[in-house]
Amino acid sequence: MNPENIIGDLGKITVFLLVLLALYLFSAPTKRKLPNHLFASFLLVTAFDMMGWFIELPQSNILRSLKISSVLLQMPLFYLYVKSACYYNFKLSTKHLLHGILFLAVFILFILTDLSDQSLTVFEILSKIQYYYYIIAIFYSLTIFKRVYQNNYSSNHKITYQWLLRTTILFLIGNTFVTVRELMNSNHPVLIYLNLFISLFALFVICWFVLNGLRKPNLFVGVDHNLTPVHSHKPETEKPEDLKKLIEYIETEKPYLDDKLTLQKLAEPLDVPEKQLSALINKKTGMHFFDFINSYRIKDAQTLLKEQPDLTVLEVLYDVGFNSKSSFYTAFKKATGITPTAYRKSTL
Repeated sequence: MNPENIIGDLGKITVFLLVLLALYLFSAPTKRKLPNHLFASFLLVTAFDMMGWFIELPQSNILRSLKISSVLLQMPLFYLYVKSACYYNFKLSTKHLLHGILFLAVFILFILTDLSDQSLTVFEILSKIQYYYYIIAIFYSLTIFKRVYQNNYSSNHKITYQWLLRTTILFLIGNTFVTVRELMNSNHPVLIYLNLFISLFALFVICWFVLNGLRKPNLFVGVDHNLTPVHSHKPETEKPEDLKKLIEYIETEKPYLDDKLTLQKLAEPLDVPEKQLSALINKKTGMHFFDFINSYRIKDAQTLLKEQPDLTVLEVLYDVGFNSKSSFYTAFKKATGITPTAYRKSTL
């Protein structure tokens, strides 16, 4: 079978799945609609761009200009999607329209002028600069998000972080192959097979999207957009009794049994500013808030697993403050080196 025909067929399947997933995300019942809607918009713009794999560019100058310049909408939409997935109180505002200025400017310019080879070359360079600018911005945003949830939340936001990180890395890998293709001579014999590989890679990525969307419907828990990571601790604000008061409160009141415990909730009864409490935990224990709280949960879990054999592992994890099996197993193995089941067997 002709590789070009295979590429066209793969393109049709990929575009169909992109549109199907976008429609599902637009209609899916969820409390947080904005991340789904932004990701769906990104998928639709991507599908529109990928239609060029099996449909010739339209003769209409407006449609042709729209098709080419739509590439400049992809990364801004994905960036906004990442922000909305990370922070539950993220909202779109008029300032976010600035992300579409480059697309609008290029679109209008293409309509008013001829699409010469020179202008298309300039466009390709411009689109690459924009792409890597947003890639850097996304990685930076994810770094901040990770530090915020580790310093302020005891529940697990790692699933959201890993999903966004892996998705961004997949896009970066795919774009690298596309860049290699663009640098190759159009008559190079390997080009057709590289195009075939890119088509297969794109299909793999969209299938991965679909599987994650179906398996993890509550993927986007989000954290507070107004929280900031703790960068440093000011020695003059630290009181010697703060750590003692913290440990006593943790051991007597057991706030870690609340699976929705946050730094703010813990700071209120201690009458300690959130940033100061976070810095205190970081400095004195060498752990983030997330790991600090989980250490107490794991200690309780070890006791229950040893002393109450009638309790299932699932009952134990909920009793000690975890809200998912995966986060419990990860934290338990990190602390003890073995799984909860293996630990229970070792105590018999």
